[in-house]
Amino acid sequence: MIKKILQPLYYFVYPCVLLIASCSTEIKPPSPVYPIPSPEQMQWHEMEMNAFIHFTINTFTDKEWGYGDESPELFNPSELDAEQWVSVLKEAGFKGIILTTKHHDGFCLWPSEFSDHDIANSPYKGGKGDIVKEVADACKKYDLKFGIYMSPWDRNRLDYGDSTYVTYYRNQLQELFTNYGEVFEMWFDGANGGDGYYGGANEVRKIDREVYYDWPSTLALVRSIQSDVLFFSDGGPDLRWGGNEQARAGQTNWNPITTDTLHAGKSGIENLLNTGSENGESWVPLEANTSIRPGWFYHQSEDSLVKSPEKLLDIYLTSVGRGSTLLLNIPPDRRGLIHENDVAILKEWRALLDQKFSNDLAKNAVITSNSFRGNDDRFTPENLIDGDVNTYWATDDQVTSGEIILEFDSEKTIKYVQLQEYILLGQRVKAFSVEAKVGGDWEEVAAGTTIGYKRIVTVDSVETSALRVRILDSKASPVLNNLSVY
Repeated sequence: MIKKILQPLYYFVYPCVLLIASCSTEIKPPSPVYPIPSPEQMQWHEMEMNAFIHFTINTFTDKEWGYGDESPELFNPSELDAEQWVSVLKEAGFKGIILTTKHHDGFCLWPSEFSDHDIANSPYKGGKGDIVKEVADACKKYDLKFGIYMSPWDRNRLDYGDSTYVTYYRNQLQELFTNYGEVFEMWFDGANGGDGYYGGANEVRKIDREVYYDWPSTLALVRSIQSDVLFFSDGGPDLRWGGNEQARAGQTNWNPITTDTLHAGKSGIENLLNTGSENGESWVPLEANTSIRPGWFYHQSEDSLVKSPEKLLDIYLTSVGRGSTLLLNIPPDRRGLIHENDVAILKEWRALLDQKFSNDLAKNAVITSNSFRGNDDRFTPENLIDGDVNTYWATDDQVTSGEIILEFDSEKTIKYVQLQEYILLGQRVKAFSVEAKVGGDWEEVAAGTTIGYKRIVTVDSVETSALRVRILDSKASPVLNNLSVY
C-alpha cells in the first residue's frame, strides 16, 4: 500500500531532482570583461573600411588649409557626380563615407541658413546646389552609411573665439543632423585656433580647447536628434584617433581607454591613443586614418603620387589587421570626380585583397584544442572555422591560456593568419604566438600581443602540414570566434 502511494510521487519528484541537478551543473558562457562595445560600435567594427572625402574650396585654390578669405565664386565643379564617388568606393569595398561638410576655411557644402560663406553663393548649379544632399542620397542608393566632418575651427567667422560662435556651430550641426537622414559618424579633429581671416580681422586667435566648445553639451544636442551617432575625436568619446595619419594602429592595440583627461587637440597623447589601455574604463576603438595621396585635398601635382596597391595592402594590414577600422581619404578633383588614377589604383587594390584573402585554408582543416570550456560543444574549437561570428571557442574560468591546432590534408604555403576575439564579451588576449610544423617540429613563425576585433599576422611564407596558435596570456578565459589561414 505504501509503495503504491509513494510510486506516483517518485515519478514526479525524481525528474525534478534531475532537472535541478542539471541546472546546477550547466556550463555557463564566460562572463563579460568590461568595457564592451555598444551595438553601434559593434556595427562600426564590422564595417572595417570607410572612405573620407575631402572636397571644398581648397580643391580650387590648391591648398590644404584655406585661410577663410576665399570667395565662394571659386567653387565651381564642372562635372560633379556624387554617384560616381559612391559607386567607385562601394566597388572597392568601403562600407561608409565621411564627407568634409565644412573644413577650417568655413565654406559650407550645403546652403546654410546661418552663413553666406556657402555653396548657395557659388556658381555651382546656379547657387541651388547641395553637395551634402547629393552624397547622402548616393549613399542611400548604393547602401553605404553616411557620415560627416564639420571642423570646429572656422577661419572665416568674425566671432570665432566668442560664445556666439559655439551657438553658430551648434546651429549648423542641427541643420546637418536634421535634414540629411541617418548619420553614422560625426568626425572632428584637434585643429582649433590659430591665424585666420576671421571676417577680415586677419589675426591669431587661441581658444581653450578643453572647455571652449563645451563638448558634452554639444554632443548631447546631436544625440537628442540622432541617438545612434558615433563621435570621433582624439579622445572619443566613441571612437579615437590613432596618434598618426599613416593609418598605423599599435602592434598592441587595446580598445579600452580612459577618457576623462582627453580632449580634441591635446598634445603628448599620441602613444596612448595608439595603444589604448589594457584597463581603460571605456570602449573607444581606434580609427586609423590616412590619404590615398600625399595631401588630403586634390592637387594635380599629385596625380602621379597615388599610393600603390601594395602600399594600400600594407595600410590595410596596419589598420584592419591590427584591430582598428581603416578610414582612407580619396579626394575628388576639380571636375568633381574621383580621378582616373585613383579609380584604377582602388580597383587593383580590391583585386589584391581578394587574391590574398579569398581562399581560407582553415575551412577544410581538422581543428582541435588542448581544452575547451566544460567540454561543452557550444565552446568547441570547431566554432573557429564554422563561418559564424556568433559562435566561439572558450576555455574554463581561470584558464588564461590555450592551444589550437589546425591540421591540413597536405602541405600548404602559409602567408597570413587571422584571429578574431568575440569582443561582445570584452577584449581579453594579452599575448599569443603562431607555430608551424616544419620537418616534424614546431617552429614559431609569428607572435603578437592584442587581438581584438581582428588581428592579421604576416608569416614569412612557410610550407607546413599543421599550424598551432598558442594563447599565452589573457585577462580572463580567452574567447575567440574566428581563425583563418591564407
